Amino acid sequence: MTTNDLQLRHDVEAELDWDTRLDSRQIGVAVKNGVVALSGHVGSYAERRAAEEAAQRVSGVRAVANDIVIELPASATRTDAEIAEAAVTALQANVAVPAERIRLLVRDGWITLEGEVELWVQRNAAEAAVSNLPGVKGISNGIAINVQPSAEDVRSQIEDAFRRRAQLDARGIKVSTADGTVTLEGQVRSWQEREQAAAAAWQASGVSRVVDNLKVQP
Repeated sequence: MTTNDLQLRHDVEAELDWDTRLDSRQIGVAVKNGVVALSGHVGSYAERRAAEEAAQRVSGVRAVANDIVIELPASATRTDAEIAEAAVTALQANVAVPAERIRLLVRDGWITLEGEVELWVQRNAAEAAVSNLPGVKGISNGIAINVQPSAEDVRSQIEDAFRRRAQLDARGIKVSTADGTVTLEGQVRSWQEREQAAAAAWQASGVSRVVDNLKVQP
C-alpha cells in the first residue's frame, strides 16, 4: 500500500466515524490505487448506503466497491408483506413520487421497483422513499424514464446545470447525447465533483442512461 493509499484509508475511516447515520465499528476499509473496498456488516440497508456515500465524499477516492453485508437485528425483521405495505405507504406519502406509475415487488427483503416516470429525480425519490424502511435488505430500481427530447435540448440543460454549480468546474467536462443516453468525458478534481456532474446529467428531462467516463484527477 502506498503512502497516498494509507492516508486515503485513514480519511475514509475518519469520514465513516464522523457520519452519524451509521455505526462504523464493524466496517473494514481497504484502499489500492485510490479504489476503496468496504467490508464488514451493518444492521440496515440505509447504513450500507450511508457508508458508500461517506466513502465517495472523501477527496482522492476514484471508485468504491461496497461489499458490506446487511445483518438485520431481530427487532428489524419484517415479512415481505409487511415491507410491501410500508413501501406502498412511503411512496404515496412522498410528493416527489408519482406513486400511481410505480409497481413494486418484495422478495426475501429485497424491493424491486418498476414502472415509468418522466424525470430521474422522480426515479431517485422513489428509491429514497423506501430505502430507510425496517427489514429492507436491498433495492433494485428498474423504473424507466419515458421522455425523449432532442439531444441538443438535453445537452443544453446539462451544461446550464454545470454552470449553476459553484463547486463544479465544468470546463474539463465534455457532454454528448444520443437516444436518451448522456456520455460524460474529461476530468474532474474529486469523486464528489464526479457525482455532482452525473447527478446534473440525470436531472435533465428525458435522460434514461448516463455513461460516466469522467476521470478523477485531484
